[in-house]
Amino acid sequence: MRRSEQREHIFKLLFMTQFNSEDEMSDQVSMYFETLGELEEKDQEAMQAKYQKILEKLDEIDQILNDYSRGWKTSRMSRVDLTALRLAVYEMKFDEDVPVGVAINEAVELAKMFGGDDSGSFVNGILGKIASGKKDSGEAPKRRRQTHQAKIIIRSSKKDAPKSETKAEPEENSDN
Repeated sequence: MRRSEQREHIFKLLFMTQFNSEDEMSDQVSMYFETLGELEEKDQEAMQAKYQKILEKLDEIDQILNDYSRGWKTSRMSRVDLTALRLAVYEMKFDEDVPVGVAINEAVELAKMFGGDDSGSFVNGILGKIASGKKDSGEAPKRRRQTHQAKIIIRSSKKDAPKSETKAEPEENSDN
């Protein structure tokens, strides 16, 4: 099974945890794997292991998300977006086998597949901040002043200027 397929199954397991108690989840996980039919044991073990590791780090992952998402604490996020973010943050911070760019791209794809119209861009924005390490300060972003280009017209001498029909003679100052 490809990693992206495994990731999708882990995503679904994580999503189910938001609707079931801890006690119910062991039965839910077993039933989930039964619905997959023929599944190699190594794939199931890998998915269950990663799922458990994410659950163990859930508080830490949520703290990272809350630190980087201005105005969108985990309690306000859609469950699909939150699940995609949790999986990606785990892969970015705790799974050295997954490159950061892959974790972000896969999370965006999951959010687009299972979430709303803006889910992909929302997930991408938060993960981009986490990857860059730039936390929002809580202040509104500073607006840059728009720059303008000015045209400068320089006339080099009077002979280049258009001639008029009447010439004005300079007035002489007469003291007499």
